[in-house]
Amino acid sequence: MKGFGAIILCLLAAATAAAKEPERRRLRPSFTAVERIRAPVPLPRPRPRPPGVAPIPSSHTPAMEEFASNPETKPESPPVAAEPPPPSACFLRLAAGLAVAQTMELTMGPGECGATDVVRLEAIILPDRRQAVVSPPATLRCSMAEAVAQWVREDIVPALAPLGAPLATVDNFASYECRGRNRIAGAKMSEHGLANAIDVRAFVLADRKRIELTDRAVSMDLRNGLRASACARFTTVLGPGSDGFHESHIHVDLAERRNGYRLCQWDVRPLDEGIPLPPERPAEAPPRGL
Repeated sequence: MKGFGAIILCLLAAATAAAKEPERRRLRPSFTAVERIRAPVPLPRPRPRPPGVAPIPSSHTPAMEEFASNPETKPESPPVAAEPPPPSACFLRLAAGLAVAQTMELTMGPGECGATDVVRLEAIILPDRRQAVVSPPATLRCSMAEAVAQWVREDIVPALAPLGAPLATVDNFASYECRGRNRIAGAKMSEHGLANAIDVRAFVLADRKRIELTDRAVSMDLRNGLRASACARFTTVLGPGSDGFHESHIHVDLAERRNGYRLCQWDVRPLDEGIPLPPERPAEAPPRGL
């Protein structure tokens, strides 16, 4: 009986071991899996460098932290100075022998004040190559400066020639000034505010003789001739008798109006008219009117 019991126990032990064998096989990795885990992973092959491109030395390579913190960072390029605009055709005509002038940028004022193609008119070159100084220099649109230069060269110089001395100075009472008409707040913009007007008080000859445009002691023929030439060249001429603000100087401008309308208001008064002479305006007093 003892032998028979031992045989039974051996059979039971063998059956139990056979039942646990599949589980042990499932938990134990196969030889193929182990070899796959231990096999080295192939590294990516480096890309060939294009021909003609040299490698960047590591010392010149920018730090990666800089690009990581701000990927949009780019090296600052030096500022490029803006090129000045080319001179206008008007300025080229002035510079070709009409006047001594400098181009300038006129700071735009409040409202409508300001203009483009502005020059500083310093002197007018006369036909005999002399220079008539504009005192003080006038700030004007180039088109207005050209009209003034042509007026002086072609009309004023011949009119003053019989007086025996050449023209030396144009007395500029006012040119550009940002203001309304007659310096009234809220009034329509003056042509002075558009650099399109100049007030002339007198012409001075080389012998220092002064020809006041509103002086009734000056020949009426001469003043009538000056008036006719001014009204033919400019769209607005204001003098004595116009509005009470131009008794001591002449205002001329190139204002544009509908249908080409022109305004010429300058009374050439005789000496014996019986009207008292206007008082001398102080030199520092600003002009009024248009």
